[in-house]
Amino acid sequence: MSMRVAAAIILKASLRNKLSRFSKASNISPKLKVRSRIILLAAEGKTNKQIAAELDIDEPQVGRWRKRFAQHGVAGIEKDKSRPGRIKPLGKRKESEIIRKTLETKPKGATHWSRALMAAETGVSESTVGRVWARNGLKPHRVRTFKLSNDKRFEQKLEDIVGLYLSPPEHAVVFSCDEKSQIQALDRTQPGLPLKKGRLQTMTHDYKRNGTTSLFAALEIATGKVVGQCMNKHRHAEWLKFLRLVEKNSPVGKEIHIICDNYATHKHAKVTAWLEKRPHIHIHFTPTSASWLNMVERFFRNLTDKCVRRGVFHSVAELERAIYEYIDAHNEDPAPFIWTAKASDILEKVKRGRIKLNNLQSA
Repeated sequence: MSMRVAAAIILKASLRNKLSRFSKASNISPKLKVRSRIILLAAEGKTNKQIAAELDIDEPQVGRWRKRFAQHGVAGIEKDKSRPGRIKPLGKRKESEIIRKTLETKPKGATHWSRALMAAETGVSESTVGRVWARNGLKPHRVRTFKLSNDKRFEQKLEDIVGLYLSPPEHAVVFSCDEKSQIQALDRTQPGLPLKKGRLQTMTHDYKRNGTTSLFAALEIATGKVVGQCMNKHRHAEWLKFLRLVEKNSPVGKEIHIICDNYATHKHAKVTAWLEKRPHIHIHFTPTSASWLNMVERFFRNLTDKCVRRGVFHSVAELERAIYEYIDAHNEDPAPFIWTAKASDILEKVKRGRIKLNNLQSA
């Protein structure tokens, strides 16, 4: 293995005298004084390590100026190496061009701009594009979904349901109900590795389908407890069966308010006939395209995240056992989801959304 050898320094008398003057003169910069002494000591045959110790400086610094002198002579130690100056500020015209193209155009063959595509289009660096986007709050790589309900009775239904959340009736129990249909029992094609220090848990990206189940769930608004039942179908017959289960798990003598969506099975003639015989059960339908109003969706989200998504299930029965175990664990220490948004605030937000949507459609 070869070792680096410091450049040999040989000085003529005239050059030695010049460097000696540099090392002592009062009108010479301190940096040039130190560099001159480095070269003089190197000419005496001393190593970089010895010079660094004698002058109380870093050894790499000694090697750098020794090499610079060997390559360029006195000129090599008189001036510091030139450094790139401050990046020239981006002109307003160019920044406006980037913003305009981001907002008003699309790249060829793509749905949105990336930093690389915009940089190639405008002749600037990718980091410059990133800074312009950050300054102007532009994130073309992201998109936010939305859906405005077209229900003609949206306002009445909204106020009805939010009223149940914020001010539930006395001597009554309120349930938020829905089905989470087609939950898949997925088995991985290969066994993964468990979590350990320094390594994430691993799972194969592909899977084997072992069937599906549908979970009917009722979230009691006041307590956060959940009544749940898995069924292999989600027709009106299963919905009726579930309503009977909800009634069975409700306090005797209390009114029952059930919040659910407009799914056709919820309005089936047999369901309606069953409800007519039970005037103490009141159904409150959410507006169309407004599933976010149904609070049980929060429970479904947690169920998916904590129980289903990373689960490995060899059969539907195994999936259903996992779901029931999750519900039991949830009910051991339930916590209600707290609804805070007022109906008036939601209506104002929806109103603004409709105005923007109408403006876009008329543009």
